[in-house]
Amino acid sequence: MASTAGGAGQLLAISDLHIGYPENRALVEQMRPETDDDWLLVAGDVSEKAADIRWALKTLASRFRQVVWAPGNHELWTHPRDPVTLRGVERYQHLVAICRDLGVLTPEDPYPVWEGPGGPVAIAPLFLLYDYSFLPEGCSTKEEGLAYAHGTGIVCNDEFLLHPDPYPSREDWCRARVAETERRLSELPDGLPTVLVNHYPLHRHPTEVLWHPEFAMWCGTGQTADWHRRFRVAAMVYGHLHIPRTTHHEGVRFEEVSVGYPREWRKRADEPGRLRRILPLEVAAR
Repeated sequence: MASTAGGAGQLLAISDLHIGYPENRALVEQMRPETDDDWLLVAGDVSEKAADIRWALKTLASRFRQVVWAPGNHELWTHPRDPVTLRGVERYQHLVAICRDLGVLTPEDPYPVWEGPGGPVAIAPLFLLYDYSFLPEGCSTKEEGLAYAHGTGIVCNDEFLLHPDPYPSREDWCRARVAETERRLSELPDGLPTVLVNHYPLHRHPTEVLWHPEFAMWCGTGQTADWHRRFRVAAMVYGHLHIPRTTHHEGVRFEEVSVGYPREWRKRADEPGRLRRILPLEVAAR
């Protein structure tokens, strides 16, 4: 376990910053903690370019007591506009090295314990990917699901830009990540609550409101469907869907903390880029 944090701070969260958009980059420039002890959880999709990811995490790490990062699918893309052409595991390892240089915690580091208000809880950033198990209704295989998605025109760019090298497929990479993460979470002290931070929800229920249900195939894995119960989860923090909200499943709080694209957040009444407080629990949490 990593060193702990105390004081009177807050555990805050954000995801899907997508700073390739100038409007979203400006939101990051404006982000500030409320106290000197605030931590920030960043649940993926900072940017597609390694240099932009470094800039955003460096900016945030200079302001918050501790930044904790979990990768999204966009960070893992080998994008034609990114000078960093690494693929798959090598790209992920490159991003982990960037984070370590900045003092940002990653899924490869010991899980820290939040000792501030609402604690103690273990903070576990996760990197799990997906395995196409969230299939569209009427489909029983990945191949059927992808055929359906191509028929509707709703196909995630991961199919073209997120390479699993050296794994033969993204679902093989997912299975390996799930197995290793499950082992590490099982080694946490008995009775210690957790805040799990993953780009994708650990349970399928948040995807039920998607306008295009077939997109759920790229939104997680059924292998984690009981993790919110097994690992004493106080809050499950995720992004990816661009539908910021709070839901509860079997008594466990699921928090989507996405910013999303400008065309999306401009339609919302909430202030764009507002950091979501995870702990201590907001009285008015929705």
